[in-house]
Amino acid sequence: MKKALSVSLIFLFHAFAQGARAQQPQSATVTPVSAAQTPTQKNIEAYLRHFYAFGPDVLLVVGAPKETAVDGLLETTINLTIGENKETVKFYVSKDGKFLFRGEMSDMTKDPLAESRSQIQMKDAPSFGDPNAAVTLVEYSDFECPVCRNLHDVLRDSILPKYPGKVRVVFKDFPIEQLHPWARTAAIAGRCAYQQNPTAFWKMYDFIYDNQEIISAANAWTKMLDYAAKSELEAEAFKACMASPDAGETVNASRTNGQQLDVNSTPTVFVNGRRIVGADAHLLEQYINYELGKSADKK
Repeated sequence: MKKALSVSLIFLFHAFAQGARAQQPQSATVTPVSAAQTPTQKNIEAYLRHFYAFGPDVLLVVGAPKETAVDGLLETTINLTIGENKETVKFYVSKDGKFLFRGEMSDMTKDPLAESRSQIQMKDAPSFGDPNAAVTLVEYSDFECPVCRNLHDVLRDSILPKYPGKVRVVFKDFPIEQLHPWARTAAIAGRCAYQQNPTAFWKMYDFIYDNQEIISAANAWTKMLDYAAKSELEAEAFKACMASPDAGETVNASRTNGQQLDVNSTPTVFVNGRRIVGADAHLLEQYINYELGKSADKK
Protein backbone atom coordinates (compact mmCIF):
# COMPACT_ATOMS: atom_id res chain seq x y z
CA MET A 1 0.00 0.00 0.00
CA LYS A 2 2.78 2.44 0.92
CA LYS A 3 4.54 1.77 -2.37
CA ALA A 4 1.34 2.29 -4.38
CA LEU A 5 0.61 5.57 -2.65
CA SER A 6 4.16 6.75 -3.24
CA VAL A 7 3.92 5.93 -6.94
CA SER A 8 0.69 7.94 -7.20
CA LEU A 9 2.30 10.91 -5.51
CA ILE A 10 5.42 10.72 -7.68
CA PHE A 11 3.39 10.53 -10.88
CA LEU A 12 1.21 13.47 -9.94
CA PHE A 13 3.96 15.94 -9.13
CA HIS A 14 6.70 14.69 -11.44
CA ALA A 15 4.45 14.68 -14.51
CA PHE A 16 3.09 18.11 -13.75
CA ALA A 17 6.49 19.59 -12.95
CA GLN A 18 8.07 18.25 -16.15
CA GLY A 19 5.19 19.49 -18.32
CA ALA A 20 5.11 22.88 -16.68
CA ARG A 21 8.84 23.43 -17.09
CA ALA A 22 8.64 22.42 -20.75
CA GLN A 23 5.98 25.10 -21.35
CA GLN A 24 7.68 27.75 -19.22
CA PRO A 25 11.47 27.40 -19.50
CA GLN A 26 12.29 30.70 -17.77
CA SER A 27 12.41 30.91 -14.00
CA ALA A 28 9.58 32.73 -12.29
CA THR A 29 9.92 35.14 -9.41
CA VAL A 30 8.03 33.68 -6.49
CA THR A 31 6.55 35.76 -3.70
CA PRO A 32 7.19 34.14 -0.30
CA VAL A 33 4.15 32.98 1.65
CA SER A 34 3.65 35.31 4.60
CA ALA A 35 1.09 33.30 6.63
CA ALA A 36 2.53 31.38 9.57
CA GLN A 37 2.71 27.63 8.99
CA THR A 38 2.19 24.84 11.47
CA PRO A 39 4.98 22.29 11.96
CA THR A 40 2.96 19.78 9.91
CA GLN A 41 2.66 22.19 6.99
CA LYS A 42 6.38 22.92 7.11
CA ASN A 43 7.21 19.21 7.18
CA ILE A 44 4.97 18.48 4.20
CA GLU A 45 6.51 21.30 2.17
CA ALA A 46 10.07 20.29 3.08
CA TYR A 47 9.35 16.64 2.23
CA LEU A 48 7.87 17.43 -1.20
CA ARG A 49 10.58 19.95 -2.09
CA HIS A 50 13.28 17.44 -1.20
CA PHE A 51 11.59 14.52 -2.94
CA TYR A 52 10.92 16.37 -6.21
CA ALA A 53 13.91 18.75 -6.13
CA PHE A 54 11.67 21.83 -6.20
CA GLY A 55 13.87 24.91 -6.04
CA PRO A 56 13.01 28.50 -5.08
CA ASP A 57 11.49 29.11 -8.53
CA VAL A 58 8.63 26.76 -7.59
CA LEU A 59 5.85 28.04 -5.35
CA LEU A 60 4.51 25.23 -3.19
CA VAL A 61 1.85 26.16 -0.65
CA VAL A 62 0.48 23.66 1.86
CA GLY A 63 -3.00 24.51 3.11
CA ALA A 64 -3.86 24.35 6.80
CA PRO A 65 -4.85 20.76 7.71
CA LYS A 66 -8.52 20.32 8.54
CA GLU A 67 -10.37 17.63 10.47
CA THR A 68 -12.10 14.85 8.53
CA ALA A 69 -14.78 12.36 9.49
CA VAL A 70 -12.06 9.77 10.12
CA ASP A 71 -10.28 9.84 13.46
CA GLY A 72 -6.58 10.55 13.15
CA LEU A 73 -6.80 11.77 9.54
CA LEU A 74 -6.53 15.40 8.39
CA GLU A 75 -7.21 16.91 4.97
CA THR A 76 -5.02 19.51 3.26
CA THR A 77 -4.52 21.02 -0.19
CA ILE A 78 -1.22 21.34 -2.02
CA ASN A 79 -0.99 24.33 -4.38
CA LEU A 80 1.87 24.05 -6.86
CA THR A 81 2.86 26.88 -9.20
CA ILE A 82 5.61 26.60 -11.83
CA GLY A 83 5.75 29.66 -14.04
CA GLU A 84 2.22 30.27 -15.28
CA ASN A 85 1.11 26.71 -14.61
CA LYS A 86 -0.88 25.94 -11.48
CA GLU A 87 -2.22 22.77 -9.89
CA THR A 88 -4.25 22.25 -6.73
CA VAL A 89 -4.59 18.78 -5.26
CA LYS A 90 -6.26 17.41 -2.14
CA PHE A 91 -4.13 15.28 0.17
CA TYR A 92 -4.60 13.53 3.49
CA VAL A 93 -2.07 13.54 6.29
CA SER A 94 -2.05 11.51 9.50
CA LYS A 95 -2.59 13.53 12.67
CA ASP A 96 0.89 12.70 13.91
CA GLY A 97 2.32 14.16 10.68
CA LYS A 98 4.09 10.94 9.66
CA PHE A 99 2.08 9.82 6.63
CA LEU A 100 0.90 11.70 3.53
CA PHE A 101 -1.25 10.29 0.74
CA ARG A 102 -3.51 11.29 -2.10
CA GLY A 103 -6.90 9.75 -2.78
CA GLU A 104 -10.63 10.09 -2.45
CA MET A 105 -12.32 9.28 0.83
CA SER A 106 -15.81 7.83 0.45
CA ASP A 107 -18.53 7.65 3.07
CA MET A 108 -20.15 4.28 2.35
CA THR A 109 -23.24 5.21 4.36
CA LYS A 110 -24.24 7.73 1.65
CA ASP A 111 -25.18 7.53 -2.04
CA PRO A 112 -21.87 8.31 -3.82
CA LEU A 113 -23.70 10.03 -6.69
CA ALA A 114 -26.12 12.17 -4.68
CA GLU A 115 -23.75 15.10 -4.32
CA SER A 116 -23.08 15.28 -8.07
CA ARG A 117 -26.78 15.12 -8.87
CA SER A 118 -27.54 17.89 -6.39
CA GLN A 119 -24.87 20.18 -7.88
CA ILE A 120 -25.92 19.85 -11.53
CA GLN A 121 -28.03 22.89 -12.37
CA MET A 122 -30.52 21.95 -15.08
CA LYS A 123 -32.92 24.88 -14.82
CA ASP A 124 -33.08 26.76 -18.15
CA ALA A 125 -30.68 24.28 -19.77
CA PRO A 126 -31.58 22.90 -23.21
CA SER A 127 -33.01 19.39 -22.95
CA PHE A 128 -34.97 16.87 -24.94
CA GLY A 129 -36.62 13.61 -24.06
CA ASP A 130 -39.17 12.64 -21.45
CA PRO A 131 -38.62 14.72 -18.27
CA ASN A 132 -39.63 11.60 -16.31
CA ALA A 133 -37.26 9.27 -18.15
CA ALA A 134 -35.42 6.76 -15.98
CA VAL A 135 -32.07 8.10 -17.19
CA THR A 136 -30.94 11.72 -17.37
CA LEU A 137 -27.73 12.30 -19.30
CA VAL A 138 -26.13 15.70 -18.74
CA GLU A 139 -23.28 16.69 -21.06
CA TYR A 140 -20.84 19.53 -20.40
CA SER A 141 -19.54 20.26 -23.88
CA ASP A 142 -17.61 22.65 -26.09
CA PHE A 143 -18.87 23.13 -29.66
CA GLU A 144 -15.33 23.28 -31.08
CA CYS A 145 -14.08 20.19 -29.22
CA PRO A 146 -13.55 17.22 -31.61
CA VAL A 147 -14.36 14.62 -28.94
CA CYS A 148 -17.58 16.50 -28.17
CA ARG A 149 -18.49 16.09 -31.82
CA ASN A 150 -17.83 12.36 -31.41
CA LEU A 151 -20.20 12.34 -28.43
CA HIS A 152 -22.82 14.16 -30.51
CA ASP A 153 -22.54 11.48 -33.20
CA VAL A 154 -22.64 8.63 -30.67
CA LEU A 155 -25.76 10.02 -29.01
CA ARG A 156 -27.60 10.79 -32.23
CA ASP A 157 -26.65 7.72 -34.24
CA SER A 158 -26.31 5.02 -31.60
CA ILE A 159 -27.42 5.67 -28.04
CA LEU A 160 -30.71 7.54 -28.44
CA PRO A 161 -32.15 5.30 -31.20
CA LYS A 162 -31.36 2.30 -28.98
CA TYR A 163 -33.22 3.71 -25.95
CA PRO A 164 -36.30 5.53 -27.30
CA GLY A 165 -38.19 7.36 -24.56
CA LYS A 166 -35.84 6.13 -21.85
CA VAL A 167 -33.10 8.77 -21.86
CA ARG A 168 -33.38 12.51 -21.33
CA VAL A 169 -30.45 14.62 -22.60
CA VAL A 170 -29.47 17.95 -21.02
CA PHE A 171 -26.84 20.22 -22.59
CA LYS A 172 -24.51 22.42 -20.53
CA ASP A 173 -22.05 24.86 -22.09
CA PHE A 174 -18.41 24.46 -21.15
CA PRO A 175 -16.34 26.30 -23.79
CA ILE A 176 -12.59 26.02 -23.29
CA GLU A 177 -11.53 29.28 -24.88
CA GLN A 178 -7.79 28.79 -24.27
CA LEU A 179 -7.89 25.91 -26.78
CA HIS A 180 -10.90 26.73 -28.93
CA PRO A 181 -11.16 30.33 -30.19
CA TRP A 182 -14.70 30.14 -31.60
CA ALA A 183 -16.27 27.88 -28.96
CA ARG A 184 -17.70 30.78 -26.98
CA THR A 185 -19.30 32.34 -30.06
CA ALA A 186 -21.00 29.02 -30.79
CA ALA A 187 -22.09 28.64 -27.17
CA ILE A 188 -23.68 32.10 -27.22
CA ALA A 189 -25.39 31.24 -30.51
CA GLY A 190 -26.81 28.10 -28.94
CA ARG A 191 -28.14 30.06 -25.98
CA CYS A 192 -29.73 32.64 -28.29
CA ALA A 193 -31.41 29.88 -30.27
CA TYR A 194 -32.72 28.34 -27.06
CA GLN A 195 -33.98 31.70 -25.82
CA GLN A 196 -35.97 32.26 -29.00
CA ASN A 197 -37.17 28.68 -29.46
CA PRO A 198 -35.99 25.81 -27.22
CA THR A 199 -36.55 23.26 -29.96
CA ALA A 200 -34.35 25.25 -32.35
CA PHE A 201 -31.38 24.82 -30.02
CA TRP A 202 -31.10 21.19 -31.06
CA LYS A 203 -31.12 22.15 -34.73
CA MET A 204 -28.22 24.55 -34.05
CA TYR A 205 -26.52 21.81 -32.02
CA ASP A 206 -26.63 19.50 -35.04
CA PHE A 207 -25.59 22.19 -37.55
CA ILE A 208 -22.55 23.26 -35.50
CA TYR A 209 -21.24 19.78 -34.80
CA ASP A 210 -21.97 18.50 -38.30
CA ASN A 211 -20.04 21.44 -39.80
CA GLN A 212 -17.36 21.81 -37.15
CA GLU A 213 -14.48 21.37 -39.59
CA ILE A 214 -15.49 24.39 -41.74
CA ILE A 215 -16.06 26.82 -38.85
CA SER A 216 -13.20 29.08 -37.80
CA ALA A 217 -12.66 32.06 -35.53
CA ALA A 218 -12.77 34.27 -38.63
CA ASN A 219 -16.13 33.01 -39.94
CA ALA A 220 -17.88 31.83 -36.75
CA TRP A 221 -20.26 34.80 -36.52
CA THR A 222 -21.35 34.43 -40.15
CA LYS A 223 -21.78 30.67 -39.78
CA MET A 224 -23.91 31.09 -36.65
CA LEU A 225 -26.20 33.51 -38.50
CA ASP A 226 -26.44 31.01 -41.35
CA TYR A 227 -27.33 28.12 -39.05
CA ALA A 228 -29.84 30.31 -37.20
CA ALA A 229 -31.60 31.01 -40.50
CA LYS A 230 -31.64 27.30 -41.33
CA SER A 231 -33.11 26.67 -37.86
CA GLU A 232 -35.94 29.09 -38.75
CA LEU A 233 -35.01 31.68 -36.13
CA GLU A 234 -35.94 35.35 -36.50
CA ALA A 235 -32.75 36.99 -37.76
CA GLU A 236 -32.88 40.40 -36.07
CA ALA A 237 -33.80 38.99 -32.67
CA PHE A 238 -30.99 36.46 -32.98
CA LYS A 239 -28.44 39.15 -33.87
CA ALA A 240 -29.56 41.33 -30.98
CA CYS A 241 -29.21 38.41 -28.59
CA MET A 242 -25.74 37.57 -29.90
CA ALA A 243 -24.63 41.16 -29.32
CA SER A 244 -26.11 41.48 -25.83
CA PRO A 245 -24.30 40.34 -22.64
CA ASP A 246 -27.18 38.19 -21.39
CA ALA A 247 -26.41 35.04 -23.38
CA GLY A 248 -22.73 35.30 -22.50
CA GLU A 249 -23.57 35.52 -18.80
CA THR A 250 -25.65 32.37 -19.09
CA VAL A 251 -22.73 30.58 -20.74
CA ASN A 252 -20.48 31.77 -17.91
CA ALA A 253 -22.93 30.44 -15.33
CA SER A 254 -23.01 27.05 -17.05
CA ARG A 255 -19.22 26.88 -17.08
CA THR A 256 -19.04 27.86 -13.42
CA ASN A 257 -21.48 25.08 -12.59
CA GLY A 258 -19.21 22.63 -14.41
CA GLN A 259 -16.22 23.82 -12.40
CA GLN A 260 -18.16 23.22 -9.19
CA LEU A 261 -18.39 19.60 -10.34
CA ASP A 262 -14.64 19.49 -11.09
CA VAL A 263 -15.24 19.44 -14.85
CA ASN A 264 -11.92 20.34 -16.48
CA SER A 265 -12.14 18.69 -19.89
CA THR A 266 -14.82 18.11 -22.49
CA PRO A 267 -17.00 16.30 -22.96
CA THR A 268 -17.80 15.38 -19.37
CA VAL A 269 -21.05 13.46 -19.06
CA PHE A 270 -23.13 12.59 -16.02
CA VAL A 271 -25.50 9.62 -16.34
CA ASN A 272 -27.84 9.95 -13.35
CA GLY A 273 -24.87 11.57 -11.61
CA ARG A 274 -22.27 8.98 -12.65
CA ARG A 275 -19.36 10.68 -14.43
CA ILE A 276 -17.86 9.80 -17.82
CA VAL A 277 -15.09 11.82 -19.46
CA GLY A 278 -15.03 11.35 -23.23
CA ALA A 279 -17.35 9.73 -25.75
CA ASP A 280 -17.07 6.01 -24.96
CA ALA A 281 -20.26 4.48 -26.39
CA HIS A 282 -19.76 1.17 -24.57
CA LEU A 283 -19.38 2.88 -21.19
CA LEU A 284 -22.43 5.04 -21.85
CA GLU A 285 -24.46 1.93 -22.64
CA GLN A 286 -23.14 0.20 -19.52
CA TYR A 287 -24.24 3.09 -17.30
CA ILE A 288 -27.61 3.46 -19.04
CA ASN A 289 -28.35 -0.27 -18.85
CA TYR A 290 -27.42 -0.29 -15.17
CA GLU A 291 -29.79 2.59 -14.39
CA LEU A 292 -32.60 1.07 -16.46
CA GLY A 293 -32.11 -2.22 -14.62
CA LYS A 294 -32.41 -0.43 -11.29
CA SER A 295 -35.57 1.29 -12.48
CA ALA A 296 -37.11 -2.01 -13.58
CA ASP A 297 -36.32 -3.61 -10.21
CA LYS A 298 -38.29 -0.90 -8.41
CA LYS A 299 -41.46 -1.62 -10.39
